[in-house]
Amino acid sequence: MNKQTILSFIRDVGIVPIVRTSSAESAIRAVDAIHSGGIRAAEITMTVPGAIRALEKVADKFGDQLVLGAGTVLDPETARACLLAGAEFLVTPSLKTATIEMARRYSKVICPGALTPTEVLTAWEAGADLVKVFPCGNVGGPKYIKALKGPFPQIEMIPTGGVNLETAGEFLKAGACAVAVGSELVDARTIAEGRYEVFEQRARQYLEVIARARAEMKAAAK
Repeated sequence: MNKQTILSFIRDVGIVPIVRTSSAESAIRAVDAIHSGGIRAAEITMTVPGAIRALEKVADKFGDQLVLGAGTVLDPETARACLLAGAEFLVTPSLKTATIEMARRYSKVICPGALTPTEVLTAWEAGADLVKVFPCGNVGGPKYIKALKGPFPQIEMIPTGGVNLETAGEFLKAGACAVAVGSELVDARTIAEGRYEVFEQRARQYLEVIARARAEMKAAAK
């Protein structure tokens, strides 16, 4: 996929599930369930043991049916390994310009983590396609996104941290182009119980919340 296609995909689906599990196998099964629930995007974090292998397997299995991302990418070396394994976009928890440069070299989407106005602008100026505002829930949630969008209307933001079924719609209304959801969607206890079908149900619930919020935004704009 080219860069614009990946970006359009993320904006359209409106949600990036963060898959942070204790094994590559459970990560693959979780992505499978999310995809069955209708979400055509997923991010596998580098904290998953065997994460690169998991990326390869998911990329092989789904191809263009899923926009696959690599999360918790801390350096350009890891970024390159993820891209070669099939990741279409990279997400970082913090701002490291060398990682942004690596993504640009491969013409792939990069969503670096930032929190303060200075970090958000620095990320954008360094070539970020989207900016992950993290940890958003700890600094005001949707209100914080709204505050950032005031001076930075041109910067597309994905809030991470504090996003759940109650707040997802509010984040979109505050100006986020999409939301990222972690343990509120894929959690360790449900995996331990082997109930992957729960993730499929949750995926559908999140898509409903996003659709409702967008419909309300459209109606309010008339």
